[in-house]
Amino acid sequence: MTLDRARLALKKVFGYDTFRPLQAEIIQAVYSSRDALVLMPTGGGKSICFQVPALTMEGTAVVVSPLIALMKDQVEGLRANGAPAAFINSMLTANQTREVEEELLAGRIKLLYVSPEKLVSQNFQPLLKRLKISLFAIDEAHCISAWGHDFRPEYTQLKFLKAQYPGVPVLALTATADKLTRKDIAGQLQLNNPAEFIASFDRPNISLSVSRGQKRFEQILSHLKSHPGQSGIIYCLARRTCEDLSAKLNARGFNTAYYHANMAPGERNRVQEDFINDRVPIVCATIAFGMGIDKSNVRFVIHYNLPRNLEGYYQEIGRCGRDGLPAEALLFFSYQDVNTYRQMFEESDAVQVQKDLKIAKLNRMYQFAEAPVCRRKTVLHYFGESYDKNCGNCDVCRNPPRHFDGTEAAQKALSALVRMEENVGMNMLVDVLRGSQRREIFNLGFNQIKTYGAGKEYSFDEWQFLLSQMLHNGLLEIAYDDNSCLRVTEAGKSILFDGKKVQLALPPRPEEKTAPKEVAQRQSNRTQLLRDELF
Repeated sequence: MTLDRARLALKKVFGYDTFRPLQAEIIQAVYSSRDALVLMPTGGGKSICFQVPALTMEGTAVVVSPLIALMKDQVEGLRANGAPAAFINSMLTANQTREVEEELLAGRIKLLYVSPEKLVSQNFQPLLKRLKISLFAIDEAHCISAWGHDFRPEYTQLKFLKAQYPGVPVLALTATADKLTRKDIAGQLQLNNPAEFIASFDRPNISLSVSRGQKRFEQILSHLKSHPGQSGIIYCLARRTCEDLSAKLNARGFNTAYYHANMAPGERNRVQEDFINDRVPIVCATIAFGMGIDKSNVRFVIHYNLPRNLEGYYQEIGRCGRDGLPAEALLFFSYQDVNTYRQMFEESDAVQVQKDLKIAKLNRMYQFAEAPVCRRKTVLHYFGESYDKNCGNCDVCRNPPRHFDGTEAAQKALSALVRMEENVGMNMLVDVLRGSQRREIFNLGFNQIKTYGAGKEYSFDEWQFLLSQMLHNGLLEIAYDDNSCLRVTEAGKSILFDGKKVQLALPPRPEEKTAPKEVAQRQSNRTQLLRDELF
């Protein structure tokens, strides 16, 4: 199979003359029957990577998708373009399901969308074995990893695919996965020497801004008034917030709707269709909204509350500016959001390691919101992409903080971490740098290392502030699969061993510091209400 045929399908079915970066290489890997792991940000064109080979190869491609709405949108889009696609899920009647099965067995369906639960079910297996399968595409593949931000246990059963269909290529695709999650995806699916394709996560057309949550409604009003008629999504933590915010905006003359998982399916579909077709330009929604919506002219995404992790944040803001034109992402945050999430995680039925991971990623999200570091640099480093400049298109770059030559401080921290064999977390590192007399430090012998007490000039909070910047600047990374211990990156080694310099922001003055415990106490009476209203 050659790429010439793929290009013909790209033009005929989708109307594009050329492939986007990496798409052609991914399709060629599928043509070569090679497993592949694809990491491509929202709006980057992941679907083309399996849809084009599916339409040009012999047999039927089976696409695993986690959401019924996502299946419906993609199948309807394919059919509108003349591509033979179908889905089997709970939306279909028994007669409709039989009709799809007959079309499949007759070889008239090139793409079949199913949920992971359906794919692994006993009543679906006989049909699967009767099909000539061209490829398996696992969409939203981060759901299979316990380290991912949206782990779903049913995805872990998909490892049977390589065992029962060893000659069929498996394509795992996701928009958001850090290095640990990518490794786990390949292991969980038992991919055979997979090709790994990681597209750039840089979306320079999206302006990133973060603001504290005081007077957020007034700030949203100001934004909407200065961007009349523009289409956007406002993500909220709780269902009631979606409804209340939509009502308040409508009362101010804006045309909005709300969307959350507690609405009737027909009502949700209506809101989604109204948004896609520009009948309602603004939707106030929980994170249940947006996945799979192909709407190019979304000009802004506002987070009314802090997202629970950087993966979710970046996936959600990726729904604006997909046409490449300027777009804005505005995030509001408060410690109340952190407190609400933390309580929810602690009281969930998840195993402790999952709770700890969610809290660690939540803390990283809060650090992102507070850190005086270029927002784009922080996000790109989080996903393992090198970015050694400031973007000029975020709130930090537009209002830069006071900086100093932080090379010596960074070298002290990195040296201490290396001498402790990169086997400690941030709090222990700070205690060692400050010469703490904790018994654990003496028991482990950390009081004997050369850099013990070398950082007494900074307080505990100031070291936390500096280390967070080092994390966001890509000098450190967190090994979530190893008790969240810190690791020195290649960029960090260049500071430690090669004499490279680093600029860090000065710690905030005492009057600039926040008091999260006091904020949490003031807001605690609202936490239970928010938890009851989530999603």
